[in-house]
Amino acid sequence: MTDSRTAVRVNWPVLIGSSTLIVAVAVWAIVLPGQAAEVIGAAVAWTGQNLGWYYILTAAIVLAFVVFLALAPMGRVKLGPDHSRPQFRLFTWMSMLFAAGIGIDLMFFSVAEPVAQYYGPPAGDGETVEAARQAVVWTLFHYGPVGWAMYALMGGAFAYFAFRRNLPLSIRSLLTPLLGNRLRGWAGHVVDITAVLGTVFGIATSLGIGVVQLNYGLFLLFGIPEGVGAQIALIVLSVVMATISTVSGVEKGIRRLSEANVILAIVLLVLLMVLGDARRLLDGIVMNVGDFLASFPGLVMNTFAWERPDDWMSAWTLFFWAWWIAWAPFVGLFLARISRGRSLRQFIVGVLVVPFVFIAIFISVFGNSALELILGGDDAFGQAALSAPERGFYDLLAAYPAAPVIIGLATLTGLLFYVTSADSGALVLANFTSIIQDPRQDGGNVLRIFWSVVTGLLTMSMLLVGGIATLQNATLIVGVPFSVVMYLVMISLFRALRTEQQHAEGYRATATARVATTDSGWQRRLRRVSAYPQRAQAARFLEEIAEPALRDVASELASADADVSCERADVEGLDLPALVLSARFPGHEDFTYQVYPVEHELPTFAARAPRNADVYYRLEIFTATGSRGYDVYGYTTEQLIADVVAHYESHMEYLRISADAADASIGGEPAVTDWSEDFPQPQRER
Repeated sequence: MTDSRTAVRVNWPVLIGSSTLIVAVAVWAIVLPGQAAEVIGAAVAWTGQNLGWYYILTAAIVLAFVVFLALAPMGRVKLGPDHSRPQFRLFTWMSMLFAAGIGIDLMFFSVAEPVAQYYGPPAGDGETVEAARQAVVWTLFHYGPVGWAMYALMGGAFAYFAFRRNLPLSIRSLLTPLLGNRLRGWAGHVVDITAVLGTVFGIATSLGIGVVQLNYGLFLLFGIPEGVGAQIALIVLSVVMATISTVSGVEKGIRRLSEANVILAIVLLVLLMVLGDARRLLDGIVMNVGDFLASFPGLVMNTFAWERPDDWMSAWTLFFWAWWIAWAPFVGLFLARISRGRSLRQFIVGVLVVPFVFIAIFISVFGNSALELILGGDDAFGQAALSAPERGFYDLLAAYPAAPVIIGLATLTGLLFYVTSADSGALVLANFTSIIQDPRQDGGNVLRIFWSVVTGLLTMSMLLVGGIATLQNATLIVGVPFSVVMYLVMISLFRALRTEQQHAEGYRATATARVATTDSGWQRRLRRVSAYPQRAQAARFLEEIAEPALRDVASELASADADVSCERADVEGLDLPALVLSARFPGHEDFTYQVYPVEHELPTFAARAPRNADVYYRLEIFTATGSRGYDVYGYTTEQLIADVVAHYESHMEYLRISADAADASIGGEPAVTDWSEDFPQPQRER
């Protein structure tokens, strides 16, 4: 069987369209910084005043939708074939989704936001104990489940359509059930360009925040002066490091940096707990989480209709929701890339809960430590953090014993967060601007390097215009068009998942027929389950039983004018063929029944195994969604034909149930027939 992977090609319309717009904005900001700042400021003011309700409502709807998917029966659907298993162990998976989903901005806002909310809350008096409690709650809210729900939506959709529906890993693929083949033209290009723009501005915001904060950390450590020159040097350094990491790929560079990020962040937390007031910090974690859970339902849809704190809303909640929206395609695709084999429920629960647990601890420890200094009488620290938020984090660390060591550790942690955001961003942008049929492949190295440079250029231009505030404003604007895409993705994903339920209904409706396929004498059944066939035995069964049975069924279907085929192809790495029976239904999902040989290590309890054998072969039944999990070796011709017919009946029942809605997400691409990468051959002596 030929390799299922195809060459990765550049999607030139998307690459040229998006890069031209981004470079144009960057050049405009560098050449005419005053005009750029004025135009962006006016657009932000209009957005904050007129679309605040829209951002709040959109965030609430996305959260409700992903929670519904996790709780509904469709949450059991695998993000990949039925037989797939997670590629990464749990700690590695959590590390990568956390490091890519947050980045250095968590260090920035873990001190800057609680301080800002303490002095200037959206409602009520500031500089009180109650304001201090609510300051941490607001920070947890802005970094909590609402934002991660946007990641869960996009990541779950990417993984589902790519790994289960066999569609290219791109934004346009997520809308196939709605728009079908129209996405192959400029409609699809516009969707992808919108995603690229949102991603680039979202990443640039994080990198801009990171470069300003790291600049101050290096000033404290080595006396490197703060300013544009040092920040440009840091951007160049990040481009170089991100290029090296992203070229190494997910399994090496990005994976290792993400694990190092989390470990160093934990060490930093432990140091603050040991050197600070551990009791107060632990009490604070419990109190903050309790306050957050108690007030969360009221916060989600709070538009402050009577108070009208427009400037506060634009600077905080609306900015954060726009930022999460802008990051959603970037982080979503990356999360999908590392989540094949998990169920939709596992994915959503993991994305909503696991990072937030760490975030809650991190923000509570650093936020309460900063507020403790202020409430203890150090108002100068609070005012400095309020006027120069990039300094707040380091000024807090400077108040602890062994400050140089802690500041050095924090700078290293921030640098790794910084690079992880940049390298995973370059990888995802390369994927967005490529045509990739196999979702396990990524965009080429040249594209990754290109996007590292372009993102660095945009970050530098925005810093020249007005620093972090301009980056935040640009993100708030760019988030609007992609929010519309998110609504379309929700509709599309729900329609596709509904077909999974219809599949299950069709499968249950024909259960009796499938049970009948195993009807045989008990002695024969016992011999079959005790057999561990070798290659020659498996080949003989395929040749003498399986292929004639499938061809008989194909001939009968063809006589009824069905568009049917029966093909034989070698399996990569095995000297055995796979047999595929296909029936095509234009506009609907095709029928696929495959007898596929899978090599396994011989179990130690195998009593009737041949001498000197270390492997045996299962002839498993696969459909379009992967292995059904059972072996047909030893079936008679009639039994195998009955099994094929039962699956065909199940498929026809599914088509009957779903007859009112053709699903373009299924019918447009050929079913996967090469599963060799999912079943690596056991390591043994050859």
